[in-house]
Amino acid sequence: LVLELNQVIIPTYGTVPDQQNLHTPEWADFDDKPDSLFFSDGQRRIDFVLVYEDESKKMTHKRSDRKKQKRKRQVYESNLINNGLQLEATRSVLDEKLIFVKVHAPWEVLCTYAEVMHIKLPLQPNDLKTRDSAFNWFSRFFRVDENIIKPEQEFFTAPFQKEHLSNFYIQDKDTFFNPATRSRIVHFILSRVEYATKNNVKKFGINKLLDTGIYKAAFPLHDSSFRHLSTDPDCPSERYLLYREWAHPKNIFKLQPLDFIRKYYGEKIGIYFAWLGFYTNMLIVAAVVGVGCFLYGCLTKDNCTWSQEVCDPNIGGNIIMCPQCDKACTYWNLTITCESSKKLCIFDSFGTLVFAVFMGIWVTLFLEFWKRRQAELEYEWDTVEYLEQEEQVRPEYEARCTHVVMNEITQQEEYVPYTACGKCMRMTFCTSAVFFWILLIIASVIGIIVYRLSVFLVFSATLSQHISGTETIRKYLTPQTATSVTASLISFIVIMVLNVIYEKVAILITDFELPRTQTDYENSLTTKMFLFQFVNYYSSCFYIAFFKGKFVGYPGNPVYWLGKYRNEECDPGGCLLELTTQLAIIVGGKSIWNNIQEVLLPWVKNLIGRYCAAARSEKVVPRWEQDYHLQPIGKLGLFYEYLEMVIQFGFVTLFVASFPLAPLLALINNMLEIRLDAWKLTTQFRRMVPQKAQDIGAWQPIMQGIAILAVVTNAMIIAFTSDMVLRLVYYWSFSVPPYGSHSSHTMKGYINNTLSVFNISDFKNASKPFSPWFGNQTTCRQVYRDLRYPPGHQHQYEHNIYYWHVIAAKLAFIIVMEHVIYFVKFIISYVIPDVSQKTKSKVKREKYLTQKLLHENDLKVVKKTMGKIAEKIFKGVDSTF
Repeated sequence: LVLELNQVIIPTYGTVPDQQNLHTPEWADFDDKPDSLFFSDGQRRIDFVLVYEDESKKMTHKRSDRKKQKRKRQVYESNLINNGLQLEATRSVLDEKLIFVKVHAPWEVLCTYAEVMHIKLPLQPNDLKTRDSAFNWFSRFFRVDENIIKPEQEFFTAPFQKEHLSNFYIQDKDTFFNPATRSRIVHFILSRVEYATKNNVKKFGINKLLDTGIYKAAFPLHDSSFRHLSTDPDCPSERYLLYREWAHPKNIFKLQPLDFIRKYYGEKIGIYFAWLGFYTNMLIVAAVVGVGCFLYGCLTKDNCTWSQEVCDPNIGGNIIMCPQCDKACTYWNLTITCESSKKLCIFDSFGTLVFAVFMGIWVTLFLEFWKRRQAELEYEWDTVEYLEQEEQVRPEYEARCTHVVMNEITQQEEYVPYTACGKCMRMTFCTSAVFFWILLIIASVIGIIVYRLSVFLVFSATLSQHISGTETIRKYLTPQTATSVTASLISFIVIMVLNVIYEKVAILITDFELPRTQTDYENSLTTKMFLFQFVNYYSSCFYIAFFKGKFVGYPGNPVYWLGKYRNEECDPGGCLLELTTQLAIIVGGKSIWNNIQEVLLPWVKNLIGRYCAAARSEKVVPRWEQDYHLQPIGKLGLFYEYLEMVIQFGFVTLFVASFPLAPLLALINNMLEIRLDAWKLTTQFRRMVPQKAQDIGAWQPIMQGIAILAVVTNAMIIAFTSDMVLRLVYYWSFSVPPYGSHSSHTMKGYINNTLSVFNISDFKNASKPFSPWFGNQTTCRQVYRDLRYPPGHQHQYEHNIYYWHVIAAKLAFIIVMEHVIYFVKFIISYVIPDVSQKTKSKVKREKYLTQKLLHENDLKVVKKTMGKIAEKIFKGVDSTF
């Protein structure tokens, strides 16, 4: 919708004609009421604040530039007044150069634009009876005290229409439009009012004026201080209540006052915290089951036969392992890995399989129940038909609408910013740019792999000088561990650096793409950013889980990267423990970094700002100036909060088979995250412009994609990264005749039978170790369980029958596990409806009332009018007779 507003526009950037009559804001001095939310008359509410630096006192620009900026600002403010807004200017108390322009929208303006924006407003109180849940008696211990934050009254609503004003539930014109709605309407006007025209291109919108520095800030006001109640008895002090009952750390175990959050910050903020709270609550079940599986692994690790064999000096002590790199690496004793094998028994147990299956079902339950909860919020917060009715075209899109096309539905001409060919070219360019950056990430991952391969050679030569020895440090600081930890740290640093660069690139690409609505813009940006972050965060984990140690050859014929670097090998127990280490470092480092970036930096900036302001003056500071010195929320809003949680969701689901404690750590992090985000919004940032949102946007299909992929990754981790299937095949088939020598099924002899034998005389000169061989032994054992025939066999060093049994069992396991979980997911999705019957009834009742009140009332008026006309006709006929 393009509004044709009656505005005064400068035709060029030249001199403003003398006859042009520009309206200017009223001027008023500060009345020493720091908590006042009104103009100096105490009657008109401040709905928005614009801040600019007095051009006559600017020293950073040329005089001609300052004049141009002043002209644009004056025309913009004049056009705001022409559109019905009322402005009042007040000079800063602390800085004479700053001027605050307070904006008020009168009743007529609010009504006009509420109809234009299709804003839903109350018709009558909700008369549907609500049933108390069976869990209400329990949840009331965790709810906010209703005497402090009173529950919001529920209404049936309909899109506002001025001609049906009498049908709406208006008790007081001053409170009919709440502060969040008033700010939304004013921001809508601010975003579309023009201020100049150059080369027949219109310049308009507060965002461009902010970008060019004409205005320094634009924001709605907080209603009070978060530290104390407002001194104004008519002010509800909602910010103070939110801080006290929601953002304060003492409320960490309390439920969130979602309706109150939505009332103050708008639906977009409200639905984020609703989703985060719901996700955190669902993590409680996953965390309990994960801790149970972890404890099961701890209790059964002493019965882990294969680990006992590794640590047994008579078994593992007599097994000499082949070098893991060329020349510089030496032979080593299997007992060096004793401690890591004990840890591996905790994570590589039967409990891991149970937990992986459980998480595949849990993620489906989470997504299905969230859909139901989201549908309830859509109704309660009046966003059911938001995208179809209320969402407006972005001003940036409107400004580029120069091409005329025929609308297929209305068969009328309309303006679009580009032709079909132009759109195709834009999409091609944007897609190519995204894939280029994804390839750049893959290149960085390859660089980390090359680092691993090259540095492992150094660590192997320096950390393991002798075969024998049981020093404490050698138990933990193995070449594999040192390589893994340092590579993980470097990977984390690379991830963070590329994040900063790609953020700017993604925004530029999305701006060039020019989406039509804000929802389209955010969904497009979300998809681009997540594709990048997915590769950025998960690539190293995918490498360790599915590639490392899988294509290494054997000591006499190793596989080389780029013809130079020998492929890495896993520990004898596999790469599962290394995958756990990688997850712990990335998730832990990411949480610490995000908290520093999101919380500590704004707090430090605000602390410095308050210190500087206090040093300059001890004067009473008005509410608008206090809010100005807070941090701006940023153009991306809640994007990074969503991204942080969805990336965490990926770690919790995609690789949970390697780390069952991940849901517990995520639960603890999220309990803190909710309060930190709340604290940040209420204390450190200016109030956001309230925005509508029907759902969580593109994050929903992204999580559904992760849920489907998680089943495959966890099945493959159990099959290929852990040795569970290998142990089961040995236990049931190869420990007893005809392949084994034991009389009953057992795990005894597992280590000796699965580590392939290699004759040291078969080493090639390129890989033969410098260190001399010792003792009378002529063979060493291959590190990775490659299951090959021994030297001297007619098929020596080729894969034996045990290997093919294991491959068949692994593939069968993946197929069975995937199909079972997908079948259960399908049943759950089918059984649980997306919208509850209760919500459907409410929606139908609201539609019925809307039709009855708005349309039947019109019919009554028509009947009444027609009756009067008929009565006059009959009277005329009677008089004639």
